[in-house]
Amino acid sequence: MAELNGGEIIARQLKAAGIDTAFGVVAGPMIEVMAAMEREGITVVNCRHEVSAGFAASAWGWARGKPGVLVVGSGPALTNAITPMYVATESAMPLVVLGGSSASKERGLGAFQEANQVAFAAPACKWATQVDSQERIAEYLHLALGRSLNGRPGSVYLDFPAELIRTRFDEDAVLWRTNEPEITAPHPDPAALSAVADMLTEAERPLVIMGKGAGWAEAGPSLQRLVDLGIPFVSSPMGRGSIPDDHPMFMNAARSSALSNADAVLMVGGRFNWVFQFGRAPRFAQGVRLAHIDIVAEEFYSGADIETGIVADCAIAVDQLNGLLEGRRLRVSTTDWVSTLSETRSRNEASSEEAMASDEVPINHFRLLRDVRDCLDRDATVTVDAELTMGVARAVIPSFGSRMRLNSGTTGCMGTGLPYAIGAKLARPEQQVVAVLGDYAFGAAAMEVETAARVGANIVIVVSNNGGIAGHSIQDRQFAEDAPPIAALLPIAYEKTVEMVGGWSRRVEDPADIIPAIKEALSANTVALVNVLTDPKGRRSGSAYLG
Repeated sequence: MAELNGGEIIARQLKAAGIDTAFGVVAGPMIEVMAAMEREGITVVNCRHEVSAGFAASAWGWARGKPGVLVVGSGPALTNAITPMYVATESAMPLVVLGGSSASKERGLGAFQEANQVAFAAPACKWATQVDSQERIAEYLHLALGRSLNGRPGSVYLDFPAELIRTRFDEDAVLWRTNEPEITAPHPDPAALSAVADMLTEAERPLVIMGKGAGWAEAGPSLQRLVDLGIPFVSSPMGRGSIPDDHPMFMNAARSSALSNADAVLMVGGRFNWVFQFGRAPRFAQGVRLAHIDIVAEEFYSGADIETGIVADCAIAVDQLNGLLEGRRLRVSTTDWVSTLSETRSRNEASSEEAMASDEVPINHFRLLRDVRDCLDRDATVTVDAELTMGVARAVIPSFGSRMRLNSGTTGCMGTGLPYAIGAKLARPEQQVVAVLGDYAFGAAAMEVETAARVGANIVIVVSNNGGIAGHSIQDRQFAEDAPPIAALLPIAYEKTVEMVGGWSRRVEDPADIIPAIKEALSANTVALVNVLTDPKGRRSGSAYLG
């Protein structure tokens, strides 16, 4: 009669569920879990910190369309994982966190790293619970994977008392769960969909907003048919690419004008949160008609006055909406709405052209990000993390496919960019993955370059080295002239960080050297970093339409 420890049960159940990669930090009592995963052929990525491991797992899951898996130890290891759990839940990224805890028989006695880990995790999760027996380890995993992925994706936490991991157990008594249910996607209510079709038909200035949920649902083809009827659209930062950014109806470069002047807005797989100023005036016009398609009904109670809320899969709902609109003549075809937005878009884009072509030294952000853009394949995944750098990147770097853009997300969390790139590269090893990071953002997870080198995640890191948070602008504006550097940083030679792990690096001070350096980095077949000295006084001038 074969016996398994808890780690071996976890590894076998994950493999049966199709999980081939897991992330974490080696720590008790979960070392047996990682060892068992490795024996089962699951790639185990041991990161330098649980925060980074959680972000990398989230990005892997986001790219693969599966739950990312994070394995952490007890006490501080679990509390370190709260941030990526919270970010994953708020950004709708599927993540299952497996945490070890002190032995049950020692609880309350001051056991090593004793903590109420379920209580810590619960506010950051869709579901948090402690596994109560070895028999049910596989079943709990089955539940956790399903709950993280379905409905609105997010994080789930399973807590494993140490004895469940270490003790050997009769394999025949395990409640294995190997059958996945065939889950039908929610379909829209026909009457509600008809009301939205009428709203878009009658609108003089209609607008579609796409969130990351549209990308998750692979709704791009259906949405493209919709906007091809002559309806402009804008996208949330991580919703970019569901319809390629070079589509003529893409109006992010006229975002402010589009949002404030539309008389009817259809939100697809996004949220009326701070990103879109809660759907309220003055960001939106007074009296604008708002319709919303989302996977969860609770989202329709927000800061926005939603007229019609449709609980449905985005792709299915938009596909059926297209059927209702076929043969209709939309009123927008008789107005100058599209041409007006197109003119605003062209004018705003032109306002950045001079900055993007500048040869000034120190290098400005527009020139740097234009040159990054010009080196990327169409199917490249780009992660962006910073303040000024992220703002300018929204204007300059396009996206052409679903779930190929990762940034700080709904929470605005710094430190995501580098680990997101590692997770995305392991999920899509044949595609370019480039992390465009401010110097402060890079520093938040810089030692993960060793992780990237060790696991063969050949990412390219471009550091905009402008010497601080938003360059020197916060230091100069908020602190006294004679104050020590607080928001400002030392002029660090960031290229040395990849040199110490055998990677490829280059320091760039002349704008003419940006493209050659990035091209070399992309072909280096190792982790690579380009440290670009950018203007500490740089602002978002020329990109006022970003907001």
